[in-house]
Amino acid sequence: MKINFIDLKRQYNKYKTDIDREISEVLESAQFILGNKVSELEKQLAAYVGVRFGIGVSSGTDAILLALMAYGVKSGDEVICPPFTFIATAEVIALLGARPVFVDIDEKTCNIDPSLIEERITERTRGIIPVGLYGQVADMDAIYSIAQRRGLFVIDDGCQSFGATYKGRRSCGLPDVGVTSFFPSKPLGGYGDGGMVFTDNEEIAKVIYSLHVHGEEKRYQHKYIGINGRLDAMQAAILLAKFKYLEDEIKLRQQKGAYYTDGLKDVVVTPYIEPHNTSVYAQYSIMAEKRDELSKYLNDNGVPTAIHYPVPLHLQEAFRYLDYREGDFPVSEKTSKGILSLPMSPFITQDEQDYVIGKIREFCEGLSS
Repeated sequence: MKINFIDLKRQYNKYKTDIDREISEVLESAQFILGNKVSELEKQLAAYVGVRFGIGVSSGTDAILLALMAYGVKSGDEVICPPFTFIATAEVIALLGARPVFVDIDEKTCNIDPSLIEERITERTRGIIPVGLYGQVADMDAIYSIAQRRGLFVIDDGCQSFGATYKGRRSCGLPDVGVTSFFPSKPLGGYGDGGMVFTDNEEIAKVIYSLHVHGEEKRYQHKYIGINGRLDAMQAAILLAKFKYLEDEIKLRQQKGAYYTDGLKDVVVTPYIEPHNTSVYAQYSIMAEKRDELSKYLNDNGVPTAIHYPVPLHLQEAFRYLDYREGDFPVSEKTSKGILSLPMSPFITQDEQDYVIGKIREFCEGLSS
């Protein structure tokens, strides 16, 4: 059996009529930058998340960057984030000349551990960026309580958790600002790069909107040094077509995640979801002994895998200047050595899941024999 890691082709074929119609409307309008499709998407997604403002931007990375710019983060500032995540979260902090300050993750959820945050706060700390890794929101109440007490902003990096809930509230609608990505493999993905910033703060929304169009307030009148960070109309149209089916897809993701867990929980460490959370399973990631050997075994048997992420950020060459060392963040380092993501999408079939489960059990039973 040959299985796709993420089956975007099945998804397109299912929604082809809607997607093609939306694309055709953009082509016929010849309105390719900003315009009605972008505005409509911003309105629908802001309402879905439960905030007043959504600003469509060019990527999830730029969404974090723009949020930091709106808060005036600059050289000499510090921003707290986890070291076990995609580099974009910390990269944009560094791009602004600020210092990423890493805080280790919780072993069960793989999200930032709130109990370790306060000891990393200094007089230079400006904010905290928790990441909803693998589709589950971090412990936002604990994080936000610290932030309010210490006068810090919170940016919810929901690039993997858009659509998930935390105590009944949606990812990206919880703290000061939420951001997400529309990279094709995300729970709500376009056919290229894209992202969105969410907030209830009108002043922050105005600044971000200006920043994402070169700092412009009126045509050719620029209040800020900004970026070209717009979401293009074609991506907005595709996302509008797919958004109608997001809730159905999330339910399917949760069913597929539960099925994997039921079949694997006695042979590997399966994802832990907090009782007050729901996950959108942006990835279905297990912890396994002899991870690299298991990955090779699965790949040799037609099962693609991925490692999210093999090297924590504090050990990346790009962040060598921060002077972190191996052993500084032991949970992140341990997780990076054992984590393995399996094929996952709303459209993976039970037969395909049974095959994946069977091959993992076959490998693990071989280890114990």
